[in-house]
Amino acid sequence: MSDSTRLVLPLRFAIFLRSAPLLLLLSFARSARAADPVVDLAAGKQVLHVAAECESVACLIEQAYRADPRAASLALSLWNDSGDVPGVGPEELMDGGFRGTIRLVPQLPIGGYRKHLAWVGEATRAIDGFFGALFANQPPPQYRWHALQFRFVRSIDKHRPSAYALGWAIEYNVEGSLNIDEKSVRETLFHELFHLNDQAHGRWSAEHLRHDYQAILTTCGPHPSIKYLARYAPNDTMVRGGTFYAFQQNNGDTVEEYAAELAVRYFKEQSEMLKAHKLSRPAFKCGPAENGRAWQAVVSEFFNGRDLVPPC
Repeated sequence: MSDSTRLVLPLRFAIFLRSAPLLLLLSFARSARAADPVVDLAAGKQVLHVAAECESVACLIEQAYRADPRAASLALSLWNDSGDVPGVGPEELMDGGFRGTIRLVPQLPIGGYRKHLAWVGEATRAIDGFFGALFANQPPPQYRWHALQFRFVRSIDKHRPSAYALGWAIEYNVEGSLNIDEKSVRETLFHELFHLNDQAHGRWSAEHLRHDYQAILTTCGPHPSIKYLARYAPNDTMVRGGTFYAFQQNNGDTVEEYAAELAVRYFKEQSEMLKAHKLSRPAFKCGPAENGRAWQAVVSEFFNGRDLVPPC
């Protein structure tokens, strides 16, 4: 789950594909998608809520977005490019932990909310390019980033959560505080993608990272300063008026949020290595010992041990 503010760094992490020929990357992406499950017609109907008779997901999308042809084009591109289906989530009263109770209502990303659909599409293409470049001429990781449901909702009176993940679906809040531009959406989606894959690995992070995570909390004490926690924080996402998102308590199983933020740091550092062949700040794994152990564990479990950052 994501809902917070993000410190803006001067470096913008773009995805560069120079390390592999485009044809190879496209071939890799197609083969990776072929191995993924597909959002079938029944699931498409559940997320798109279309009454018309349709025999394809594309037809469902066209019907759902018929009031906004530009949004329909974006939604169809998302389906054609990555097998993702953009629909709506349910109306619900959500127990948001430290956020309080939140009312969420379905919100198709059309009209004034169309920009969110565009940002999701750009983010999914960037993430696809990232994996294509990083694993060119390498065995692909056991990691899914295609054939997802994007369930758009709108929060009432609050700007949280920005997103949350469950069962190969990402609930996306068009009023979420993090969903302000394509870069922020890209990082938010990578965070949620890790949650989905972590769940598919049997909630791996809850078991394998807990010892070091608890050690960090014990070392930092009950009321640690932001400056002290910064050396352990994988990413710069912060809760407004609070602490680093990775260490925000009353937020589900917080070690899982720490792990998802670590995945975002992996995304950033590997992207920077692909572009510039060096990092603009010290590598996360080269900080305290807990950082290095957590980094190695996540990279080995989810990313085939692939790490372009030089040893410390």
